[in-house]
Amino acid sequence: MDRFNLLIQKLKQINLLLSWLKETKQPSFPPYSSIDPLKQTKLAYHIKKTHSPLILITTIATLTSVVGYRFYNQPKLAVDTIATETIIAPTDGKFEDKQTTEEKRKEAKTGVVPVLKIDQEMTAQIEVNLSNFINQIDQIRENTGVMPFLKRSIISLDSQHYLRACNEQEWKNFKKLIEENKSPLSQDNPKAIQAFSELKNYQKKGSKFEFETILTQIELARQRYQQGWDQFAKDLSIELTLEEKTLLLSLNDPAWIETQTHIFEIARGILTQGIPKGLPKNQLEATINLYLHWRVDSEITPIIQKFLLTTLQPNLVENPEETKARAEKAMEEVEPVIVMVKQGETIVKGGETITQSQFVLLDSFNLSRRSVNWKGLIISGLMVTGSVGVFCLFLRKIHRPLRLRDYILLGLLSLAPPLTAITKIPYTPLPVIGFLVSSFYNPAIAIAQVTILTGLVSWTTAGMGWEYLIAGSVGSIVAGAIAARLRSREELAFLGMGVGLAQGGTHLILNLIPSAAVESIWTVVLMEAGIYGLSGVAWCILALGISPYLEKLFDLITPIRLAELCNPNRPLLKRLATEAPGTFQHTLFVASLAEAAARELYCNVELIRAGTLYHDIGKMHDPLGFIENQMGGPNKHDQIADPWVSAQIIKKHVTQGIVMAKKCGLPKAIRDFIPEHQGTLLISYFYFKARERSDHDRRAIVESDFRYDGPIPQSRETGILMLADGSEAALRSMKDVTADQALNTLKKIFKARWQDGQLIASGLKWEELPIIANVFVRVWQQFNHQRIAYPKAALEPFKPPL
Repeated sequence: MDRFNLLIQKLKQINLLLSWLKETKQPSFPPYSSIDPLKQTKLAYHIKKTHSPLILITTIATLTSVVGYRFYNQPKLAVDTIATETIIAPTDGKFEDKQTTEEKRKEAKTGVVPVLKIDQEMTAQIEVNLSNFINQIDQIRENTGVMPFLKRSIISLDSQHYLRACNEQEWKNFKKLIEENKSPLSQDNPKAIQAFSELKNYQKKGSKFEFETILTQIELARQRYQQGWDQFAKDLSIELTLEEKTLLLSLNDPAWIETQTHIFEIARGILTQGIPKGLPKNQLEATINLYLHWRVDSEITPIIQKFLLTTLQPNLVENPEETKARAEKAMEEVEPVIVMVKQGETIVKGGETITQSQFVLLDSFNLSRRSVNWKGLIISGLMVTGSVGVFCLFLRKIHRPLRLRDYILLGLLSLAPPLTAITKIPYTPLPVIGFLVSSFYNPAIAIAQVTILTGLVSWTTAGMGWEYLIAGSVGSIVAGAIAARLRSREELAFLGMGVGLAQGGTHLILNLIPSAAVESIWTVVLMEAGIYGLSGVAWCILALGISPYLEKLFDLITPIRLAELCNPNRPLLKRLATEAPGTFQHTLFVASLAEAAARELYCNVELIRAGTLYHDIGKMHDPLGFIENQMGGPNKHDQIADPWVSAQIIKKHVTQGIVMAKKCGLPKAIRDFIPEHQGTLLISYFYFKARERSDHDRRAIVESDFRYDGPIPQSRETGILMLADGSEAALRSMKDVTADQALNTLKKIFKARWQDGQLIASGLKWEELPIIANVFVRVWQQFNHQRIAYPKAALEPFKPPL
């Protein structure tokens, strides 16, 4: 759907361009030589702007010296190299292999088995759950009724169990046989035959009333038994077989109390021993069976086993303090790896590959032939040169003009990760670079720089594990991709938390993969990942703290600083609204036009908003010299009656604006809007006034006297402001005109700016001008919308009824 909408938008723009071209023939650029000499000099300065080779060479040399630090004192006879000759030990030696020792200690630390402890709360909860479970069965048994429900002298206990538990159809048939004085037809059910025989005997001995009372008591016992049976399915989560349910309801009270005792004793024994997380069910079942084998030997055993399997849960949790202590103890118990040799013994034979222990001996005897590895330094230099070259090409590709001070800042920031690497600080400052570069420039530059630096730091490999570098790189990419899109300090603070989570999570995953004991991650590895995540947050806090100082020192802008500059309570804007209110209103309308066009062309909306608010601050030097501040009063220039003087007053608002902007510490990116929004435009009104006057007094007219000093717009944002500033007066003066008429007027203004060469260095394209014109007209229509006409009665004072 997004692609479809984009296609529709592009088709509309093409259709708009075609209609523009039908009405207006595209002009060509004026010959370069036809531009005024002053204008030509400024234009040449901006078009041919180059960067100092000295800065480039210094950056490459500095980065090479840092990235290639390990090659300054590198052994020629290193691990995995071939010995050129046989080397004999000059004296007895006993040296520690620090690298191997450290590796073994780290392996022991990450491979430690975690210490577990009984979770008393969980154990208590399990016992409560078990008690509740037993209480539910007690309630069911109580609702079912006690056994025997008749005297055993009347009906035996086995017969009472049968009569209470047989199904309804069987009981109906049973009563029918008694009434008809018949014997059971089937001889397969001895319990039924026995119960029938006992009931018939009682019928013969007792009266009819007594026999009917016995039948009524059996009916009541059957009803209560059926209610208890239904409660099994309703209240118990455990699945019991038909025989197991019958057995539970048939147990007499002493047997049931004994069963409860066995259940609680076995549960407490197993819980005291502890149940770890992840224990397979079959192992827990085997443990329960072992306890049952020594304590219970009856038909109730399967039921007890089901009860315990249902209620018992893991109650062992990790003891972080003890586990940490065990890990530290495991590290301490790793003895230093010692390499020994006797005088005259062969350390390594010629042609052999040098091992770690042989290298320790060679290096300790100063026989490893340490010297500057020029080959490694040259490779480092080539890598740095290639990386800087790729970065510069990337900057050129994305068309981001940078100043000399920007390259200095980027170079200084690039030194931080290699420096931390060679000083063996494991917490790489890559997130700071991603955070700052994205805020100062754009996300593409930030991601490109941190990606290149990750490769260079991995080449340095001095004291930094690969998991630290990758985690730091992930955090920096997150910071670089998001920082430029945020518009408040609070959002940037949340970004710091996101960077910390990204770093910590990546570090955890990378350490989990090679971990010898998976359970140890929750103590050792998890703690390290948490610390590394906090380092990501700390780096972002540092970046957030130093950002305002770097902004000031290197004259940079960020979205947050631009938002702060747009605050109407800023002293300069408050003065403008008070001393030149007409200019302030003009500025607000121009800002609306420019913002809308910038948003349509995907330009920097925050920059153009701030630049527009300050573009006419120079008019405060003489507010009444500009018609928007005269409020219908006399025109100052009518009294001057000298076009040259009036032109200087008009031009002075640019020079005075730059002075005010510098005095208030506005960034250069904002100050550029002041001269560039006028470019080298001709102040046509007073120019033609001067020409009329020259016809009488024959005074020579120099066109540059009536042109602004420039420079012409050097960015798309200042180019849009020039068009918006020129369109504002024309749009405000239009009354009762159609949108097409307004659009035609703007076309003439835009064509004049284009033919005058004002937009040649702005980056705006000819085909974008109709888009800008339509946006301006749309905003103008929004400001000049129609309102309903109120009836006359609605305008009269309200009179309440008497």
